[in-house]
Amino acid sequence: MDIGILSSCSVFKDVDLASIDAVLHSAAAREKTYAKGSYVYRQGDIVKSMGIVLEGRVRIESTDVWGNTNLIGSGKPGSVFAETYAAVRDTPLMVDVVADDDCRIVFLDVARILAGDGVDDATGMQVTRNLVLTFAQKNLGLSRRIMHSTPKTIRARLVSYLSYEATKHGSNEFDIPYDRQRLADYLSVDRSALSSEIGKMQREGLLDARRSHFILKSPLE
Repeated sequence: MDIGILSSCSVFKDVDLASIDAVLHSAAAREKTYAKGSYVYRQGDIVKSMGIVLEGRVRIESTDVWGNTNLIGSGKPGSVFAETYAAVRDTPLMVDVVADDDCRIVFLDVARILAGDGVDDATGMQVTRNLVLTFAQKNLGLSRRIMHSTPKTIRARLVSYLSYEATKHGSNEFDIPYDRQRLADYLSVDRSALSSEIGKMQREGLLDARRSHFILKSPLE
């Protein structure tokens, strides 16, 4: 088990390596590998374990009955997924979790973590506190996505998202974690229409864009 990666995970913030190992044992940790494009969890699954990405990337997406896919988020090494569903346990998963690359993932039983069995009280309290903060951060992420995908026009959605990224990076030049298709999915817009709008904004001198790299050149509106 890659304890080094786990120590960078939000669930194990301020938890020493020996205590992380104790939590893994208590939570019946199991490691699995997934080939790129394979499903880690499927919509409708009842899950008992949250996943932590050790290697590779996953994407979280929803697909409607007509086959339209909507990107919800992504996870890199150290990222957590399905923790809320694993805590509730009896609620069917509303999304798919898909391996974006060849992945290595460790699964932890959340009920066992919350019970605190097999770990000292201080560790149990710290991990529980970290889980609550992780829930809150994920909720904020979903709120941001709603904010970015609510405006009526593609430009307004793009401006909302790029403005947030500029603020997050503290710079008008930054890389985003999505390619063009994933960005279109995230903003719930058509990829061709999004590319057309980005091209139009470049011609207007508002920004420069190359793949996932953006430079905002003047106030966006």
